[in-house]
Amino acid sequence: MADNPLGKQVAYKDVYTPSLLCPLPRAWSRENLGIVELPFHGVDIWNCYEVSWLNSKGKPDVAVLELQVPCSSDYMIESKSLKLYLNSLNGTHFNSHQEVMQTIESDLGVATRSTVFVNLTSIPKTISFQDTGGALLDELDVETKAYEVDPGLLERVSGGRISESLYTHLFKTNCPVTGQPDWATLFINYYGQPFNKAALLRYLISYRKHQGYHEASVEQIYLDIMEHLAPEQLTVYARYMRRGGIDINPFRSNFENVPNNFRTCRQ
Repeated sequence: MADNPLGKQVAYKDVYTPSLLCPLPRAWSRENLGIVELPFHGVDIWNCYEVSWLNSKGKPDVAVLELQVPCSSDYMIESKSLKLYLNSLNGTHFNSHQEVMQTIESDLGVATRSTVFVNLTSIPKTISFQDTGGALLDELDVETKAYEVDPGLLERVSGGRISESLYTHLFKTNCPVTGQPDWATLFINYYGQPFNKAALLRYLISYRKHQGYHEASVEQIYLDIMEHLAPEQLTVYARYMRRGGIDINPFRSNFENVPNNFRTCRQ
């Protein structure tokens, strides 16, 4: 954590500096959650909208960068360090888009100790915009005073097993270092005994003062729902709003494939 640039004044470099990347062990948060073996599969999808470099003639180029870091990687990347690293490309010459992609893929692979998917797309970017599907929890008229994480709020209702898709725009967590708010649209797909939707919304609202990294917060929700509601199948997927030109979108599931990298209306 001593190398973590969050909350510190940092001089921006515009010459390629891979040492700016700050890996964070996933084990830190997973030990607190009691995770020994992963009970899910998934990926962290990053979209980086402020990527630029110089071509061989010195002319600037710009693109949108998509990264997919598997949740099985030993390390995740601290987001401010990724921003600083990408900014270090601004004054660096590359011969082609392919060379930029290969450089980023190699550096992130070393930092995460994993294979990282990298895609670099010229402006305009063609990430698809998608209307959210399922039932919107935000329309429920609930009363709550719980703004600290409380999985005891979760309840099931009687009934046979169902498949259901739910989502909310009200989800908020906070950076564990700076305390800055992180907003997200959160999706939950499950198969099992029906969830009490009002109780689920109160539980998700209880993250309002929670300090945690995006990835760890999604994993905590997954584990809490599994423990208290016991669905047979579960997906938890958060599409966070961008900060510093980067949005992070953790996906955890025990039955679904990684979704297309769509954007919600808030992104």
